[in-house]
Amino acid sequence: MTAFVLSPQGARRVDERLERAGLLDLAMEEAGRGVADVLHAHYPGGRVLLLAGGGANGGDAFVAARHLQVLGRDVDVLALPSTHPLTRLNRRRWRSVGGETGLLSPRSLRRALAGAGVVVDGLLGTGFTPPVRPALAQWLAQVQRWREQRADRRVVAIDLPSGLDAASSEVTDEVVQADHTVTFMGWKPALLFGAAAARAGQVTLLPLRVVPEWVQEHAQATRPSDPEVAALLPVRRADAHKGSAGRVWIVGGHPGTTGAAAMAGVGALRAGAGLVTIHSLAEVPLVTPELMVRRHPDWPATLLELGRSPLPGALAVGMGLGPEAAAVARAALSWNVPTVLDADALQPELAGAGHDRCIWTPHPGEAARLLGVDTREVARDPLMAARALQSRLGGVVVLKGGPSVVAHPAGLSVSRGGHPGMASAGMGDTLSGVLAALLGQGLDTPGAAIAGVRLHARAGERAGARHGYGLIASDVAGELGGAWADLLADREAGIQACRSAGVMLASGHAGPPE
Repeated sequence: MTAFVLSPQGARRVDERLERAGLLDLAMEEAGRGVADVLHAHYPGGRVLLLAGGGANGGDAFVAARHLQVLGRDVDVLALPSTHPLTRLNRRRWRSVGGETGLLSPRSLRRALAGAGVVVDGLLGTGFTPPVRPALAQWLAQVQRWREQRADRRVVAIDLPSGLDAASSEVTDEVVQADHTVTFMGWKPALLFGAAAARAGQVTLLPLRVVPEWVQEHAQATRPSDPEVAALLPVRRADAHKGSAGRVWIVGGHPGTTGAAAMAGVGALRAGAGLVTIHSLAEVPLVTPELMVRRHPDWPATLLELGRSPLPGALAVGMGLGPEAAAVARAALSWNVPTVLDADALQPELAGAGHDRCIWTPHPGEAARLLGVDTREVARDPLMAARALQSRLGGVVVLKGGPSVVAHPAGLSVSRGGHPGMASAGMGDTLSGVLAALLGQGLDTPGAAIAGVRLHARAGERAGARHGYGLIASDVAGELGGAWADLLADREAGIQACRSAGVMLASGHAGPPE
């Protein structure tokens, strides 16, 4: 099922809805029990020390303490004073079952840490905004030193590690490194992007049983499941042929950068395009004989010639295209066919020249240039950056990264998966070919972007499992077929689950019009 991404403001709005409905106490009970269950399943040994803050996270910690005690765990609780009514209520409930609570201080923390095997960080939650108070920073530093002293010591964070700004990918030195974070209702941006996500460790999302529309209404973005992504993939008829499987042009390649166009071509073939032609000023290496390559003497005459010829089902423009990229891209956009713009075609002067069937694919550096900001600003809040790019450029924007963000007129989608080894040359070129192939097979622009990004990421996962390290774009392209099969297997499982639940299913894609 689709997961949601909640900003701090969105999470607060959902809590307010729960409070008005008289359900916030039940949600806190469910959250705390979930923390206890996850901790007990993953870290079954050792004494547990729970640190309870003064806000709602502290209430979750008290509930978790009570359930851990029922599970037979040895539990200590240190807490800060609280005025939060539900936190105070759950502190009383903890006391009613014999639980004791100490006041959190440097001395009490030092003593409790000496006997602990797992620390539960329930000090600060989604509502926190930096900076961390000096006293709290000192306590977090104590926990961090404790964790680093022995390899078997673990920190489990409630909602997110204390000190993280839920809306930002950036971290400060005060943020403790968690081994596991248990979060609720939806992902927080800090758990998805950059250095902040690395501080969270393994993340378990617990979708609390609240009215789904309340979460959806206040969500900042979605995170589709693999069965949902697989449902977007095209389905070929038994009588399909190369002409009906999609014609794709790759417009790119310049002396010294011809490999970029070749990688895009391979990506398009491996993602199911029936016919792929590379149009280039340079001699593009024939990396696979199934690619067709046309070399042209100059772009002005070539563009005039190509514009008069039968146009393909989709284009990918910009990979290694060189200094004339903006003019070439502008001319290609005038043909009004589904178009992927990447690399050299990502020029600020093209803002307003696109159309609804464009997919722009910048990495953070290119996104910063398109927005006229620093790259760090893009990296700090990729969701906001992707939305700003889509507003400026139109069509659909894929802001590449780990994870990538797809911005389309109806909202934002955050991809799943991928592999760190994909941080190498040619990966984006391969993705552009994949996106063009899906457009050429009849997918609409948002669907092609969402499905293409996940397909590419899944291929990276498979390549990582096969090669371990030192991935190159050819490795990922070679795994696209297997990744497609993986997603289709998930799709069948999803279809069966939907049928069992009585959910109506939309019909699949049959391919592009001939």
